Amino acid sequence: MNDRVKSLVQSAGQAAAQGRWEQAEQLWQQVRTLDPGNAAALHSLGMHAFRRGDLAEAEGLLQAAHKAAPREPMILLSLAHVLRERGDEAGEQRAIDASLVADAYFLPGLLARGNLYERRGRPKLAAEQFRNALKIAPPETAWPPALRPQLEHAQQAVEANARRLSDFLAERTGAALARLDPVEAQRFREAGAIISGQARPYRSECNRLYVPRLPAIPFSERRDFAWVEALESRTAEITAELQGLLAERQDDFRPYVECAPGAPVNQWRELNHSTRWSSYFLWRDGTPVDEHQQRCPRTTAALREVQMADIGGLCPNAMFSALAPHTHIPPHHGETNARLVVHLPLVVPPGCRYRVGFEHRTWTVGEVLIFDDSIEHEARNDGDELRVVLIFDVWNPLLSAAERDMVRALSAATREYQGQP
Repeated sequence: MNDRVKSLVQSAGQAAAQGRWEQAEQLWQQVRTLDPGNAAALHSLGMHAFRRGDLAEAEGLLQAAHKAAPREPMILLSLAHVLRERGDEAGEQRAIDASLVADAYFLPGLLARGNLYERRGRPKLAAEQFRNALKIAPPETAWPPALRPQLEHAQQAVEANARRLSDFLAERTGAALARLDPVEAQRFREAGAIISGQARPYRSECNRLYVPRLPAIPFSERRDFAWVEALESRTAEITAELQGLLAERQDDFRPYVECAPGAPVNQWRELNHSTRWSSYFLWRDGTPVDEHQQRCPRTTAALREVQMADIGGLCPNAMFSALAPHTHIPPHHGETNARLVVHLPLVVPPGCRYRVGFEHRTWTVGEVLIFDDSIEHEARNDGDELRVVLIFDVWNPLLSAAERDMVRALSAATREYQGQP
């Protein structure tokens, strides 16, 4: 391409970008005169003809552009648009398919194929194409403005198909589901949600120490822990100590999230150094907080009767966790699946919710929840009052005594290494 043609191409592009269509078309005509096989000129002139409603000329120019650049998917997609307007649905399909043969990850082509299937009354096939498009699209905040309406439509179509499939699965499997016990039933409700696309698999992801081959079970059964009833029976006296702290020592509740300056805060931006989520530790990273334990002797005594997990430098942790009204703890993962986390709810206003993986629970005062925090989890207080739970760590009961020793050894060796120069 000589310098004159390059200059004209650049000027034509600028004119089009600024909406000066007549000037752009004239410039592209000059490019075509100097370089009759210029694919960009043929493509652009074809689209100018399309804008004018001259479909026959547009098709001819786009066919010529395709011949000049047979692997350019956008030319093929433009041709598909013209063929659609000419009523040639079969030709439209061939052009869309060819654009995706040229580039299987061509986002506008996937959206166009989904739209074609939708017009044909094939919503399931359309949803499949739209789902593929959404998988390769950038994050929603970075969607190209020109494609945003199509991507929003694709998202809605995928969600609608997921609801239809979910309803169909529920209808067909309802009798079989009714024969399962509650734990089994929840597992297969989740399986159906994953099949329909309304949920994704939730797996353990640990920030520090991951034990392979442990099942990722969101919530454990209370009956599997011998200490549960004894702890729950002490809810009133634990709450009394909490209320004393809130009345006299509330300033001792510190922000739970305290990222160091310069550290990436990611999802913690809103809560970093904020007392909207605050804590009063009795044990922290395996170390007793003596002053706090002295102020809460009954809570400390109750926790000493529980076999808390003890992994040097990591746990036990035990704390009163306070969540301010209208505060959301965003989805996150814990440190290790070698331990489980226990919540004893103490103050629970209306509007509080908790999710671990697929399962949503509500806190009930005095009834413990035991869960694997290595699975993605989040909490909300959408009410108008403070929510407080007592939180502490226990061993994952699927680990043998020897495996617990191994967890301690791994953690200690890791800390030793990291402390070396």
